[in-house]
Amino acid sequence: MQYGGFWLRLLAGVIDTLLLMAVLTPGITLVFGQSLAQSSLLAKAVSYLLPAIAVIIFWVQRSATPGKSLLRLRIVNADGGGTPTKRQLVVRYLGYYIATLPLFLGLFWIAWDPRKQGWHDKLSQTLVVRDPPNRRT
Repeated sequence: MQYGGFWLRLLAGVIDTLLLMAVLTPGITLVFGQSLAQSSLLAKAVSYLLPAIAVIIFWVQRSATPGKSLLRLRIVNADGGGTPTKRQLVVRYLGYYIATLPLFLGLFWIAWDPRKQGWHDKLSQTLVVRDPPNRRT
């Protein structure tokens, strides 16, 4: 298995963030209005909840978000490389919050970990691997 490294995963995250912003920002503004979208507690909750749901759905259905898919990355179970369980994927998403709390240390951990695991990967027992160019999803 070839692990997905820090810079490749960062690029996938940027792609996913831009896609989510492109979809969610107009929708939240349309529903809540410009001024309310910036201050409403409900709008803020929706802006955290919808991306979480979207990301987890992509992970369950494709083992990757669009950014990861574009870069031929996918999430696998660290024990054997199979498909992660839904529980693992939810833990992985929640693990992002833990990984970012101490100045993003848990995400930077990917750069020097031998298996390129961030804290969210370690908590959920997952890996991000790079697929060969000829693999079909």
